[in-house]
Amino acid sequence: MEFLFEILKAVAYGAIEGITEWLPISSTGHMILAEQVLQFDLSADFMEMFRVVIQLGAILAVVVLYFRKLWPFCRDNGRDTGAARFVRWPIMRMWFKIIVACLPAAVLGILLDDWMDEHLYNSIVVALMLIVYGIAFILIERRPRPPKVTKLSRITYKNALTVGGWQVLSLIPGTSRSGSTILGGMLCGLSRPCAAQFTFFLAIPVMAGASLLKLVKFFAKGNAFTFNEVIILLVGCLVAFFVSIAAIRFLMDYVKRHSFTLFGWYRIVLGVIVLAVWAVQQFTAAPVA
Repeated sequence: MEFLFEILKAVAYGAIEGITEWLPISSTGHMILAEQVLQFDLSADFMEMFRVVIQLGAILAVVVLYFRKLWPFCRDNGRDTGAARFVRWPIMRMWFKIIVACLPAAVLGILLDDWMDEHLYNSIVVALMLIVYGIAFILIERRPRPPKVTKLSRITYKNALTVGGWQVLSLIPGTSRSGSTILGGMLCGLSRPCAAQFTFFLAIPVMAGASLLKLVKFFAKGNAFTFNEVIILLVGCLVAFFVSIAAIRFLMDYVKRHSFTLFGWYRIVLGVIVLAVWAVQQFTAAPVA
């Protein structure tokens, strides 16, 4: 019975990850709140790894939904001859831009991963970033700019590097990787749908790399998976996959007709809630004189 409860917690975590990873509302902020209620009876090392590796299910959802836009090695409808027929070069060029956009966050993420976990993974930082970026979304949407780029193929290397710079900010917990990159994309002239889709694609190498790094560190500490941990991790990833498919479809449909203002207000409210939970914990933990 206890293991069944652990499985249900993994389902809840997977659902939270699947929704919040793609909507610009910070998966970390929601995880912090979830951990106040849904505490696993598992080691701290496993939970540190689980929070990140569960993203693999979310990544797979992007690959499945956008496979034809992501896989460049297939026959190019007979428009080219020779070996070129089996490579769609516009997709290859897009992947080069994705790599350029991912380099800043990849380098800094590797260098600062442990430091950020130790110093920045806390309720105060998360709450402040939720509120700051919520305000940013509201202000940017109040002064909309006509988009200059409405198709992925029109994204330049300069655009990609700019979005990559904004992605670096997402290393701070509570910022939201999708939130920071969508904001960066909109500020450099990408339309909402284009910025959102490019953000999805950037997630593949970034989140895969972050998951690999956490797994390496987990095993480097001498840890090993138990049978229960394997099941919990697989359940979390599987739920994150199916929920991510629904979340991505919802967001792409939503941004075609609406602004991000609602998400901005949601972030502000969530940030206040995180601060309130932290304050209550501090008050109840205070020693009685």
